[in-house]
Amino acid sequence: MIKKRIFTPGPTPIHPEASKVMAGPALHHRKSEFKEIFRQTVANLKAIYKTTNDLLLFTSSGTGAMESATVNLLSPGAKVLVGAAGKFGERWEGLCKQYGMRTTVIRKNYGESIEASEIAEHMDKDPEIEAVFVQGCESSTGAAMDIEAIGDTVARFPNTVSVIDAITTLGAASLHTDEWKLDVVIGGSQKAFMIPPGLAFISISQKAWEKSKRATTPRFYFDWKREWENQSKWQSAFTPAVNLVQALHQATSSILESGIDDLVANAALLARLTREAASAWGLSLFARRPANALTAIAIPPPLNAEKIVSDLQSTFGAAIAGGQGEMKGKIIRIAHLGYYDSIDLLGLLGAMEVTLSKQKHPLRLGSGVAAALQALVDRLNDQP
Repeated sequence: MIKKRIFTPGPTPIHPEASKVMAGPALHHRKSEFKEIFRQTVANLKAIYKTTNDLLLFTSSGTGAMESATVNLLSPGAKVLVGAAGKFGERWEGLCKQYGMRTTVIRKNYGESIEASEIAEHMDKDPEIEAVFVQGCESSTGAAMDIEAIGDTVARFPNTVSVIDAITTLGAASLHTDEWKLDVVIGGSQKAFMIPPGLAFISISQKAWEKSKRATTPRFYFDWKREWENQSKWQSAFTPAVNLVQALHQATSSILESGIDDLVANAALLARLTREAASAWGLSLFARRPANALTAIAIPPPLNAEKIVSDLQSTFGAAIAGGQGEMKGKIIRIAHLGYYDSIDLLGLLGAMEVTLSKQKHPLRLGSGVAAALQALVDRLNDQP
């Protein structure tokens, strides 16, 4: 018997209580019962974001919310700055160029991070830049960005807003939207929120709202103003994914019950265990500043990264992610965000050792698991 398990950085395993809610009856989205769930869900999200800013929900993937930020904040011809250090930074670049923005790109090698100092250098040279687009975590490479420093840098420029793709950051790393002066922060349902894909959410500062009033890029479904007129009354402008909103309410309530900081600490612990195992196997991390959300491990020849992914799936029913684009065949990616615990991970690490040994990689069976266990024991001993 093979039990299927998913260890990809999205979608991630679904919280069982959220599954129960989705299996229940759908509510009518214009009735008071659903409006109250919508209200509570938004309040929960704002607590997780650590913000008092307005927050909108969209029935879409995270890319939909990314597009909404582009079209609501800017007019064609606006100057923007994009940090691109992977596939999702390149998505910001593609969105901005698609809508006619004059786009300057800070382009880094895959595995590197966008630095606040680089953003400051561009902003000092051209203060007409209206928006800075970056990832909190570039999930195609496993690299983290210092969004606290980036938020502080952009806040120095009164006509510029920071726009953060935090889809794989929320719930996996510390994020203080208001304290860090982040203007627009985007999240998605299928990551640390432990429900299926289909919902995206976006927090909007007053500075971002003021900029949106002057933007002339056409929009319809992703119109912030229309959505706010409806969502301020706890309903969406268009039919939402009702069961997903109900599931998000359940998931966010569960997160807040145990504490968002506990969820973040869990991701950090699983990341630490994975990295200790990789080191014991003689393998290197791909990202220079690795994120909690996932670990990207470089797979050098003669090891075959794609075969590692496929063997884990066929032999153990364990789905991990490979590389994308130019990283295809060069890395594997193991997720830590959402509904995972140490037992899930330790089982995967054991399966990884079997898979690596099949490819004649020189390792002592149990070495990676032992290193992870020692890190776990050290962590537990550090607790009061």
